[in-house]
Amino acid sequence: MKIEEVKSTVKTQRISSHSHIKGLGLDENGVPIQFAAGLVGQENAREAAGIVVEMVKSKKMAGRAVLMAGPPGTGKTAIALAMAQELGNKVPFCPMVGSEVFSSEIKKTEVLMENFRRAIGLRIKETKEVFEGEVTEIKPFETENPMGGLGKTVSHVLITLKTAKGTRQLKMDPSIHEALTKEKVVEGDVIYVEANSGAVKRQGRSDTHAPEYDLEAEEYVPLPKGDVHKKKEVIQDVTLHDLDVANARPQGGQDILSMMGQLIKSKKTEITDKLRVEINKVVNRYIDQGIAELVPGVLFIDEIHMLDIETFTYLHQALESAIAPIVVFATNRGRCEVRGASDIISPHGLPLDLLDRLLIIRTCPYNESEMCQIIKLRAQTEGLSIDTEALNELSKIGSRSTLRYATQLLTPANLSAKVNGRSTITKEDIQEVGELFLDANKLDILFLIHVLSCALFMIHLYRRNQLQQHPKSNSELERGSNGVHSQNLESAFQR
Repeated sequence: MKIEEVKSTVKTQRISSHSHIKGLGLDENGVPIQFAAGLVGQENAREAAGIVVEMVKSKKMAGRAVLMAGPPGTGKTAIALAMAQELGNKVPFCPMVGSEVFSSEIKKTEVLMENFRRAIGLRIKETKEVFEGEVTEIKPFETENPMGGLGKTVSHVLITLKTAKGTRQLKMDPSIHEALTKEKVVEGDVIYVEANSGAVKRQGRSDTHAPEYDLEAEEYVPLPKGDVHKKKEVIQDVTLHDLDVANARPQGGQDILSMMGQLIKSKKTEITDKLRVEINKVVNRYIDQGIAELVPGVLFIDEIHMLDIETFTYLHQALESAIAPIVVFATNRGRCEVRGASDIISPHGLPLDLLDRLLIIRTCPYNESEMCQIIKLRAQTEGLSIDTEALNELSKIGSRSTLRYATQLLTPANLSAKVNGRSTITKEDIQEVGELFLDANKLDILFLIHVLSCALFMIHLYRRNQLQQHPKSNSELERGSNGVHSQNLESAFQR
């Protein structure tokens, strides 16, 4: 079973809307600062998130869950990403959305388990025998191809490595030559070759070859000290999902049938529970031997109300597992139906037995002054210049509609200012783009006006047909009450 040299499959995160978040903004006592590290307000929620971060760092909160509940646009995702910044790169942080579990390729529970395993890290510490030094000579030796033909193959390669203590020439296998070619190793590079596996790692260019340039794309490293053949401690950070994928992928042969089978196989395959149990046994044995260390991370599930009753049931078993991360849920719903069980109405769309397991953190709507600080910070992040009147106008717009709509007006307002020959966004630019782009409230009003106008038109057609069919009986209605009804309809339309 492989447990080393595993390529990481951690998702790349794109958080451009929260790129200004640098942390939770807490002081040394864990008390939140009103405006710090890209976060504004929400003191109670940030303090509670700081306690959760400390529990994760001390490894005392594995297998527990936290729910962040609040209206849309109150910073739930921002606080979760700030927790990831506080934990650092060494602690796994796996974000996902509740709707990701619905796939036509694999089961919903399989998607959940994959993300659970992504959020659990394993830090492997190994002492390996390596040959390390600066490459002073690479000399491959060729021989006749045993398969016939005119070409030649590499029989072995001679490499000369130099350190600060001495020089050593090594005769290596042809597979090492392929690894050197893949790493693009040339004379003057500093490399190390593992004695057991033959893996080659290029560390950089030796600083003795550094040119006298102020700007250089190449990374220069010092000449290694000690002997060429040495023992080196290698620390590798992987997740349990990396190990699952590495051992679930079949190692096909070099024949045509195996290669074609690898090409036509499904891109997404389920990992069996039997394989995960075997990997857990190996991981536990490594932990008992002191070779590896378990690092429980954070699994962040946004829009948790999108999950159904089956996945909620599966979450119970996943949270009770011996190897489980801390799970942070987020939702913006109040009392609503539990998906998949229309007869159950519960707070936040979660079953009550799952709510009993959660610590709930509440986020509150921002006031106008906090919105002004957030919009100003967002403008600084995007490199925009905005005056005070425009900031106040955007804050009022945000309090009337939403903060997200107000921040989205920054870039169009900046373009409007450039068209008018200004480098600073003014109140006039905000008002101009506010008339061009609608928010949800304005759209509702326009829709209501459209419905009323259609209703007024239909009533007018109905009354006209009535007058045409019964001209005598409706003559008094046409002279008297028609004006009264029209006035009432017009006043209702204006309202």
